Amino acid sequence: MRRLIVVRPEPGATATVEAARLQGLQADAYPIFVVRPMPWEPLPREVVDAVLLGSANALRHGGPALAALRGLPSYCVGQTTGDAAGAAGFDVVAVGTGGLQNVLEALAPNHRRLLRLTGAAHVPLDLPPGITVETRAVYASDALPLPSDLQSALDGGGVVMLHSGEAARHFDRLCAPAVIDRAGIALATIGPRVSALAGEGWSEVRSAPRPSDAALLALAREMCQDAAGEAEIPR
Repeated sequence: MRRLIVVRPEPGATATVEAARLQGLQADAYPIFVVRPMPWEPLPREVVDAVLLGSANALRHGGPALAALRGLPSYCVGQTTGDAAGAAGFDVVAVGTGGLQNVLEALAPNHRRLLRLTGAAHVPLDLPPGITVETRAVYASDALPLPSDLQSALDGGGVVMLHSGEAARHFDRLCAPAVIDRAGIALATIGPRVSALAGEGWSEVRSAPRPSDAALLALAREMCQDAAGEAEIPR
């Protein structure tokens, strides 16, 4: 069985490692980003019908300005974000399973003016007719240099999980100047867009069938168990 290497920021990295170990995988966390809050100004409550949340980081790092928005309906990218929104005092209307774009299909008819709380780097949304979105970046993910313990781990090969396009680009950049044998490393990504940004030379690159943490971990588990790297995975 191959080793699983998790490079997402904390606290997500530890959560993923714990979930992987419960499934019998040898998994370790080596974050290549650190998340920090950004200053931001909320919209007046009366001009917002609902809040869009693409990451629990928006709630972890949104700061005191979130207080003015508590109680508003919220649409969340996944269950982890939904749980965080509920704990923060938001009225969770819908929780998605396949990215924030799909959550827009669940909008209530009276939720036309949306406030999106997101990171400095975020994916554009294709808005339905009649919907407006104001975006506030409330956190940023700062890239870190290649940790020495990560380089040692990569020297032994394994499967690396990539949760975002930003992570794919940075991981590729980190490995470029380092003496790392890409032929011994497989990448499990959260979607085809992320795979396309991960560079070349890896032993294999596979995309989860759905853009969710659960689907990505299931893919990573299969890749770790597939010592020969030949199992057919839905893309």
